[in-house]
Formats: sequence, C-alpha cells, structure tokens
Amino acid sequence: MRPPLDARSLITDVPDFPKKGIVFKDITPLLADAAAFAAAIDELAQPFVGKGIDLVAGIESRGFLLATPVAYRLGAGVVPIRKKGKLPRKTRSASYALEYGQDSIEAHADAFPAGSRVLIVDDVLATGGTAKAACELVEGIGGRVAGLSFLIELGFLKGREKLPRRPVHSLVEY
Repeated sequence: MRPPLDARSLITDVPDFPKKGIVFKDITPLLADAAAFAAAIDELAQPFVGKGIDLVAGIESRGFLLATPVAYRLGAGVVPIRKKGKLPRKTRSASYALEYGQDSIEAHADAFPAGSRVLIVDDVLATGGTAKAACELVEGIGGRVAGLSFLIELGFLKGREKLPRRPVHSLVEY
C-alpha cells in the first residue's frame, strides 16, 4: 500500500515567472520523485477507473507528462492536444481567450472517434479557457468528454465555472 500523496509539499512556487506578478507552480520536483509521481498518476486516474475511458487527451505541454501514464493506468489510448501548427496531418482547432488576444489548440481531425469516451488531463486548471476549448475540440471531432483531471486547480481563478456539468477532478487546490 502506497502512503498518501502530499503533492503540495513537492510543488514549488516560483515568483515572477513567466512574468512579474505571476507565481508559477513548478511541478518538476513532484515529477522527479518516483513514489510521488506514481501516486499522483494513480490519483489522477482513480475517479475514472471502470468508467470506460477510451482515450486520454493531454494538453500541451505538461499535460502530456501526466496524460500518458494516466492512459496506461486506465488501459486507454492517448491523444495529444497541441498548440496551433504542431501536428502533421489534417487538424481541427478550438480557440480560447488570452489576457490580450486569442490562441488556439488543435488535434488531428480523426483523433476522437464518434462516441469515444475521453478524459482530458492537464497540469493546471486556471481560468478554464484552455480546458473549455479542449472540451469543444474533443466534442467537435466526435468524442464525448467523460471528465477532466488536473494536478493543480487555482480555485481563485474560477476555471471550474467554465466547465459546468462536467466531472472535474483536481489533486491540489490553491
């Protein structure tokens, strides 16, 4: 039996990164600790065990590090959701608002077969814009979002409000 994960103790605050006024949550110490990393993957996957997840979609870039082992744990395939222009075949995209302007994410146009049950995984749920766009992308291609799982949720940014009626799981909330 694995001891309970104290993820918060392994997440380092980096002030003023990537710009002044932002406190970046650095997950690399957690990823480097083999036992903590394994426990985090188990906890990210646990609410979705036995829920018929077909695919786990990881959002670029730290989401890839978590989505792949979660997919393995769930016996599912993994699909990358990338920033615009990074995928080699025909894609579909979804846009989301940034502080100043817009950005978009893409997946291959055939990434989510009709009716496939998809779990979206990322490192942080902040304002919810990227997560909402990922849901729109999955469903626009044909998949069904079965839930979202995050290592960190910045609750004060109210990102969960952009994901109404969707199962959202997070390990650590700030």
